[in-house]
Amino acid sequence: MNELMNFLEAKLVPIARKLDQNRYLTAIRDGFFAVMPLLIIGSLFLLIPYIPSEAYQNFMAGKLGENWLNYILIPYNATMNLMTIFVIIGMAKSLGRSFDIDDTTSIVTSLVAFFILTPMIEFGNDAGKGLPVDNFTASGLFVGILTTMLALKIFSAIENKGWTIRMPGNVPGNVATSFSALVPELFVILVLTIIRIVFSLTNFETVQSFVYAILQKPLTNIGGNLFFLIIVIIIQQTLWMFGIHGSNVTDGITKPIMFAQTAENAAAFAAGTELPNILNYQFYTNYVCIGGAGATLALVLIILFWARSERFKSLGKLSVGASIFNINEPVIFGLPIVLNPIIFIPFLLAPLVNALLTYFVMAVGIVPLANGINIQWTTPPILSGLIISGWRGALWQALLIIIDGLIYYPFFRVVDKLELEKKSTLDKQ
Repeated sequence: MNELMNFLEAKLVPIARKLDQNRYLTAIRDGFFAVMPLLIIGSLFLLIPYIPSEAYQNFMAGKLGENWLNYILIPYNATMNLMTIFVIIGMAKSLGRSFDIDDTTSIVTSLVAFFILTPMIEFGNDAGKGLPVDNFTASGLFVGILTTMLALKIFSAIENKGWTIRMPGNVPGNVATSFSALVPELFVILVLTIIRIVFSLTNFETVQSFVYAILQKPLTNIGGNLFFLIIVIIIQQTLWMFGIHGSNVTDGITKPIMFAQTAENAAAFAAGTELPNILNYQFYTNYVCIGGAGATLALVLIILFWARSERFKSLGKLSVGASIFNINEPVIFGLPIVLNPIIFIPFLLAPLVNALLTYFVMAVGIVPLANGINIQWTTPPILSGLIISGWRGALWQALLIIIDGLIYYPFFRVVDKLELEKKSTLDKQ
């Protein structure tokens, strides 16, 4: 076991650190973190129209008219359906700082690059032109991410070559900044315009069509594959074993895929049609990671009620409050789970079992699919299941906690026994 751990540490940890320090993956992760409050608030408004009560539905229709759903869904349309714009803003701010570009310039440059690649559409009856909102939803997410990367990379390259307009020292800072960005932004606009023209001459016609068909759709299909999720879980749990935040390393790759799947479910839920994706971000956070990475809520409950050693009894009392809200650093570093080969076994098995069993019960229709409502990851289990999958989702979470407990219990007994023996030895000295 020690030889295996040494091998994994030598091979995986350096790779994980490089990924965690990659400016592009970090920017993607920061972009999603920045917009998470908006997505959560917007998607919660999906709950209001679909409360299963005929009296409630009639009441709302009587007060707001037959089209009352259109009013209630305004926050959803202004957040979830514009998520690409918000992700670009958050991502541009993070990536721009890594290139030493000021926040405003980074955001403006990234947005104009994205809008250049977004073709206008003409409305009928001489109503004019407008930007297609569909390109700002999850379907445009990958174009937004790639465009932000390209635009700021071009800007930084031109700036590093010194191709900027430098103003005298007595010129106000905001004016100097505007002029210094002029030439780099010109190159960004020229390059993106050429890209748009080139794609307009192909069968795809737009960059959006190309990226969605060649990149986003295949990646989304991969993300909807259970094998993909299993690989992600194994990588994350192994990194946690060495004290590296596993999801921070993988989020830059997995979050765009999982959020696109969540957004598709949310759109289907809002339209009252069949939900398309079993696997999505809510599946992962609320069924796989009950209590945090490793599904450790069950472990904390075992420690709280069945630990025999005084140290672990204290740890259970200190950890349970945070664990209910899916924050498990106290038990990961307090037990510890890090560099603990005994507890690592259930720490890896529990989320894998949760993923496999939940996928099965959703595939056969026992538990409804997650409806795409972006609840905060700190929402306690049972409540989160109730919101995203109804009472069957809440009941299933309770059953998963019991199953996780059965997985963790024999391994914790070993660790608890060793702690008692260690304490006994120290008392005798």
